[in-house]
Amino acid sequence: MYAAKSNIFSRFGAILFITLLILQPFIVKSIPIKSNHMYSYLALGDSYTIGEQVPIHDNFPYQTVQLLRKQNIDVADPVIIATTGWTTDELAASIREHNISETFSFVTLLIGVNNQYRGRSIDNYKQEFLQLLDQSIAFAKGNAPHVVVVSIPDWGVTPFADGRDRQKIANEINEYNAACKEIALAHKCQYLEITESTRANGQNKDFLAADGLHPSAKEYAVWAERLAQIIAKTLKG
Repeated sequence: MYAAKSNIFSRFGAILFITLLILQPFIVKSIPIKSNHMYSYLALGDSYTIGEQVPIHDNFPYQTVQLLRKQNIDVADPVIIATTGWTTDELAASIREHNISETFSFVTLLIGVNNQYRGRSIDNYKQEFLQLLDQSIAFAKGNAPHVVVVSIPDWGVTPFADGRDRQKIANEINEYNAACKEIALAHKCQYLEITESTRANGQNKDFLAADGLHPSAKEYAVWAERLAQIIAKTLKG
């Protein structure tokens, strides 16, 4: 599997996370032409999917795959299309740019924090999220239960948000998550709630990366454990 460095969206200036992370290139993994593994996994998202500030094998997609392999579920390394700072429309644009024709055994979709940060309307988010979800279902060979929507973490509880209106951030994150959950369940996809874990651990340095904003490998392990349970049950069912 090959890796290509994606462009940093410096033109957005104040986008959440960008100013802290400009020194690190972001990875968009290319699509494998062939795989000898029984199952394949596509992870779509933003900084929370690539695992900003942690080694790539510590992000939640890779940790999930390792947990599945321990259950003798033969899964290839995850294909990841994600970049820090992406909104729903930017993720959609990258999917089009990559012109992906392959399908996958299961897909995760975690997107929306940067829509919230930029103050975009919830109606705009719903429209663009629905399009991404439809695309995710197509990537999963039309098997909606093989698509897992992951809830948006609450960055407002982290040290990065000091001096900001934490309650306002929480309310907006709740609104975004209510929207993506409703859409996911209406389309028979699965929904993984991890927001409350980020709120519980958002001031614990062991669960935060060095930037005081993004999750550490330890927090991603919480997500991966829950996600692996969902995927294993779905694949075995």
